[in-house]
Amino acid sequence: MKKITKQTYLKWYEDMLFWRKFEDKLASVYIQQKVRGFLHLYNGQEAVLAGSLHAIEIGKDRMITAYRNHVQPIGLGVDPKRVMAELYGKASGTSMGLGGSMHIFSKEHNFFGGHGIVGGQIPLGAGMAFGDKYFKRDNVTLCYMGDGAVRQGSLHETLNLATLWQLPVVFIVENNGYAMGTSVARTASHQEIWKLGLGYEMPCEPVDGMDPVAVAKAVDKAVTHARKGNGPSFLEMKTYRYRGHSMSDAQHYRTKDEVEEYKKIDPITQVKEIILEKKYATAEALKKIDESIKARVAECEKFAEEAPYPEKNVMYDAVYEQVDYPFIKHKL
Repeated sequence: MKKITKQTYLKWYEDMLFWRKFEDKLASVYIQQKVRGFLHLYNGQEAVLAGSLHAIEIGKDRMITAYRNHVQPIGLGVDPKRVMAELYGKASGTSMGLGGSMHIFSKEHNFFGGHGIVGGQIPLGAGMAFGDKYFKRDNVTLCYMGDGAVRQGSLHETLNLATLWQLPVVFIVENNGYAMGTSVARTASHQEIWKLGLGYEMPCEPVDGMDPVAVAKAVDKAVTHARKGNGPSFLEMKTYRYRGHSMSDAQHYRTKDEVEEYKKIDPITQVKEIILEKKYATAEALKKIDESIKARVAECEKFAEEAPYPEKNVMYDAVYEQVDYPFIKHKL
């Protein structure tokens, strides 16, 4: 695994804080109705992405996830201004403003969604890995899902084939404790999700999803295993989300005390404490990073606000391949 150095910690701090503030800004503009539809925020789960990015080869390996998908493409190199523009429904967005919050894509940066159907991305992730194996490409796919998605039949069908065909894919469960408002304890007779991998005889383990170091080590091991042609792994990242499932979630299923307890192990705070403890940077230097992040988020907001909406014909162009499609009776 790549060494975890002073620069690693500083990058983790800057990246995770930017993702947090980016999501906070989206929550703010959502309340102003500048962003519509569903909005699922990543606050609290940043260590899963930060650790994963350290373990993969960016520009080569792929990611696919569910609908909590705004910051993953940013981590892979997508311009955050384009991500915010997509949520605003603007033409300069990653999907020309037609995908919105749940469907961020960037083939150029190996990010393949953003999927609104629960568990829908799981077989797709295996399919991408199948393509890499078939064409003898030395790539690995990270396929993320929530704890609710593991109750879908598609997961078990996919794990079976992925193991049978020894596909280069790492299945990562971001277990934040609740499938919408339903706790893990209420969805199955066991709470150790990682053990599902045992039934398919694939490497599987639980991981502290609030610690980017633990995530990096686990993902590195799984990616190395896959890249050597040894097949898939199944990781359960035990994490937590500080906001509701989506912006419309009143969160009646958990107490404020529970949330506050988990905030004591906030991944951003943990990384910041290590930076200060090991004197990788001073409090003043970190404050400058905080200020630069605030400015970057403001730039994203300004870009999204000022960008034009897509022309109406784009909606048809993105759906219909046949120019004279019979259902189109008139020109716009």
